[in-house]
Amino acid sequence: MEQKIFRSPGFASGIVEELKKVSWPTKNETTRLTIVVIAVSLIIGLYIGIIDILLVKGLDTLTKFR
Repeated sequence: MEQKIFRSPGFASGIVEELKKVSWPTKNETTRLTIVVIAVSLIIGLYIGIIDILLVKGLDTLTKFR
């Protein structure tokens, strides 16, 4: 199988031109959205942790009856 390698002279300049068109977020937007992602991750982690603890306690209770 042949590997295709991009050796076109316009390939790299095309990438640079496309990156100039990107609407980059401001520092405030980046900070705010990072905080939102961290907060949501912590909330979901706490939720999963609570569910895990409850399931372990329930399974422990069920296995004591054997």
